[in-house]
Order: sequence, then structure tokens, then C-alpha cells
Amino acid sequence: MNLRFASAASLLAAFLWLAGVASAESILHGVGGDFKGFDPVDSGDVESADQISRVYEGLVEYHYLDRPYHVIPRLAAALPEIAPDGLTYTFRIRRGVRFPDDPCFPGGKGRELTAQDFVDSFQRVLDPRLQSQGDWIFVNHVRGAKAWVEHLNQNPSATTNAPVFDGFIATDRYTLEIRLAQPYPQLLWVLTMPYAFVVPREAVEYYGKDFRNHPVGTGPYRLVKWRRNYRIEFERNPFFSGQTYPTSGEAGDREAGLLADAGRPLPLLDRIIEYDIREFYTTWQMFLGGQLFSSGVNKDYFEKVITPELGLTPALTARGIQLIKAPSLSTYYIGFNMLDPVVGQSTDPAVNDRHRKLRQAFAAAIDVKKYCEVLTNNRNTPANSLLPPGVAGYTDAPYPYAFNRERAKQLLAEAGYPAGKDAKGNPLRLTMIMPGAGSTDARQAADFYVEQLRAIGVELEVQQLTFAEYLRRQHEGETQTFFAGWVIDYPDAQNFLQLFYGPNKCPGVNSSNYQNPEFDRLYEKIVSMNDSPERTAIYEQMVQLVIADTPWALMTYPLGYGLFQPWFKNYKHHAFPYANWKYYNVSPH
Repeated sequence: MNLRFASAASLLAAFLWLAGVASAESILHGVGGDFKGFDPVDSGDVESADQISRVYEGLVEYHYLDRPYHVIPRLAAALPEIAPDGLTYTFRIRRGVRFPDDPCFPGGKGRELTAQDFVDSFQRVLDPRLQSQGDWIFVNHVRGAKAWVEHLNQNPSATTNAPVFDGFIATDRYTLEIRLAQPYPQLLWVLTMPYAFVVPREAVEYYGKDFRNHPVGTGPYRLVKWRRNYRIEFERNPFFSGQTYPTSGEAGDREAGLLADAGRPLPLLDRIIEYDIREFYTTWQMFLGGQLFSSGVNKDYFEKVITPELGLTPALTARGIQLIKAPSLSTYYIGFNMLDPVVGQSTDPAVNDRHRKLRQAFAAAIDVKKYCEVLTNNRNTPANSLLPPGVAGYTDAPYPYAFNRERAKQLLAEAGYPAGKDAKGNPLRLTMIMPGAGSTDARQAADFYVEQLRAIGVELEVQQLTFAEYLRRQHEGETQTFFAGWVIDYPDAQNFLQLFYGPNKCPGVNSSNYQNPEFDRLYEKIVSMNDSPERTAIYEQMVQLVIADTPWALMTYPLGYGLFQPWFKNYKHHAFPYANWKYYNVSPH
């Protein structure tokens, strides 16, 4: 997402860190950003994925404590039976799982979950009329999906006479088959994502366009009240059952207190109340006052909180506050719209070469190391690859367009803009969009980029948008350049590389609208390959192809700093944390 689904998944994480307040039975959690709503088909950003995962769930999920990450059943009774040719996955649905009581059902009484609910939900993700950015998880993989989507694109009002779509089949009330066009090794990973969560058709039909405001799910919590941009309240879902806290984990988990609740029914909290907190000063004062369970570390407060040795100050340590530092398996970058007539690709080789040099000049003009020092207190490090460290396919090869102002000026001149002016003497003006309207941190970042480009003669206008508007413009391809971040959705480099696959262009996840036939050929090869040294070598080759074309100017890899109150229990850093609220607990205090 994705910003994680960055979608997601995804750049809200550039400005977001979890925060909240607790009693023994409830917890308040402060968030920032523009949350769109509770429809899983629209879960392609960090905050939406987080909120949606309180209410909805899917066939499978990650084990909370085990590392390496692996998938376990949730609404499936067991992991699927996989046909020898790898093309059919058969899931048995858990019996007795119920949707909660809601006016959308006859008599207001909820009903049992069935296999057909997954068929309906998965088809919603593919329906082009809903414009889900999650269609990539199925459209090029599930049998008949592409033809079905193309038919609806050509006949947007069609409800009948669509091609037979047998990629998702409920063979009986509790049996679901997913039939693939080719092997899809990432299928179980993508089924953990909120895009693949199940919704009841009655709620979709009853609430219509307002469905995103009335979630009806089988998850651990249900929505009580939502006041946009102010407050969201959840309570324990009385119909949630069949899951307990893990009884095992990896070495050290028991000693860390992470198995104290082993075997207890989930969720452990009765209530979650969230407030939209935009200013870090407010978050920090509430955290110091014991109202918030967690806080990030704003750059302006960094030296007051973190010692030169990058530990916690004695004053905070004495209060029992914990510091957790963890990489987020994400990459931040400035993307270029490859359809743009100034910075994009061209069918004319000479023009294409000049535009590529312009993008490279843009990348080389930005002192990313200085950005990390001044704006992130070195919590971020300069990125050298599309992929973050720790993902197969990442290498430590130097980034060829790292900061070099003189080289940037030379590339700019070769692009046809000596000293930032075209042949007629007109200044080069570029526009960049980024999220964070009203955010001081975002404004400072925007000013930094403007200054960096001005130093090579380029005029950069930065438009700070609400997150919802930013995502809309990115989704529709209404950009020239854009600041973004992608937080990996599952532990496979394919999740990053699909951002450059030509058929995924806007309104898909290829927000740069990048096209490269050689890249596409390799992508179509690796999507059906299992993990192997050969596949990793192809990943590395694909990364180099993209870096050479420069649809992204690489920025940073972030390292998250989180402060947690001593009474907040069961937190373990997780790269894919959306379904994890049911495991958290608080001690009386």
C-alpha cells in the first residue's frame, strides 16, 4: 500500500509514527494524516491499511512473533491445498465465523461468513469502476481476470454478458478455489494485505457510496463513531472469536515479556480511541504527561531525547520509557511522471536521452546526506538502490546519481538547459507535489528541495497537499514530479519491482508511468519464479535497468525511532503491522 501498501503502499510514513493513551481496558491512539475510509479496495496507504485492519480480516495473516515472517491461517481453517502445477489453491473456510449485527442484514442480524463472500470481495478489488490501486494483486495472475476487467472497462455499466470469470470459485459453502493463469509464488503474501480482506455484499449494497463510512467486518474491533479529521472510536467486536495470543515465538521473546499473555483470547483491549494530532508539540506534551502510549521523535526534539550515542536520555530511561529503533523496509524517492512532456520518456531517441539526463541532473542536485543530517538527525540514510537493505536483490553498489552539483550542472546542460535555461533563455520550471499540508516538517523538506534545485538554476515549485488529494493526483497521473515513499507490502522484491511494470501504469501502482520493454520481459519472467539465486540475480539486473532510466531520484532509507510507555505491553516491531492491534495490551497504571 502502498505507503505500506504504499500502498501501498505509500508515503504517509514519512510523517507518521504511532501514538496513543491507555487505561487498563482501553487505549487512545493519536494519528496524523487524511484517512479516506474503511473500504478495503481503497487501502493503499499506511493509515488506511492500519484502520481497516481493525475491522476487517482475510484468509491468512502473519504470525505475530515468529521471524523470519511466515503466513498462518486466519479465516481459512488451514493453509491451502496447492495443486501440483501450482495453478489452483483450495482454501477451506472456518465455520462459525460471523459478520456482526448491522442494519444491512435482514432483521439487523449478522450472518455466517461463506466462501462466496471472498469471491465477491476479490471481484470488487478487480472492478475497474471502483478504481482500486490493489487490482495488481490479482489482475495479471488470476485466470480470466484480465479479460473480465477489460470487458468492464469497455462496458462500464455492464452487469451481464461479461466473460466467464472462473478465477475465484466457491465450490461449496465453505470451500474457495483460486485458479491462476500461471504460478504466482507471492499469492499467500498478497492475501495478507487489506486489499484481500472480506466484506459482506449486503453492506456494499445497503450503504452504496457511503459504504466506506460503515465498515461491517469479522475483525477484532468494530467502529463506534468516526468524526473526520478529529476522532475515531472502536470497541471490541463481540462476534470475534477463535483466536488466541501466540504461545510461542523466537528466542528471547519470553524473556522480553512477549509471551505473558500466551493463550489468552483476542483482542486484549476493549476499546481504541484515536485523535487526529497534527502537531508534534501536542503529541510530545501528551506523551510526557503519560496520556499517549507512544511517541516518535521529531527532529527538533531529537537532541533532548536521544544521546550522542543514539540511546535514550537518563531522564526518560528512569521513567521506564523504552526506545525501539527499527528499519521500515522502505525507500523514499522523488518520482517523475514519464508521460510528462518535459521530464518524461519520448519515442524520439534524442529527446528521450535529453529528458533522461534532466532526471539524472535532478537526482545529482540533491545533497541527500545533508538532508539526512539537517532534517532527520541522521535517522535516515541515503538510498543507493530501489530496494531497501534486507530484501533479496538489494546490493551495496553506489548510486550513480548521488549528490554532485557540478555533475548535475553538466547533465542539465546536456539536457538542453545550460544554467537552467532553454535555448530561448527561458528558465526551467518544474512542479513537485508532496503530502503534508500544514505540516512544519513537510514545509522544511519542501524548502530544502527548492534550495537544492535553485543551486543548479532550476526553479522548483512544491505543492503541499492533503494526503487524500495527493493520493488522488498520484493515482490519476496528474503529476510532473512527486515526493513519495514505498513501504514493502511483503518480503519479496517483486513488490517493489511491480511499481515499474508498464501495464501497471496509472491508475495502477506504476505512478511514474515508466515503460521499458526489457524490464517488462524480465518482470513477466520473475513473477512465476520461486525464490532462488537465479531470481535474485534477475532482480539485481532489473534494478540496474530502472536506475539507468531514472524514473526515481533516490532519497533515503528511514530508521524509525519509537518511544513507548512502560505500561504498554506486547509490542514487537513488525514490518507488516496492520493486523497487530489485537495483540497489544496495557498494564494497570
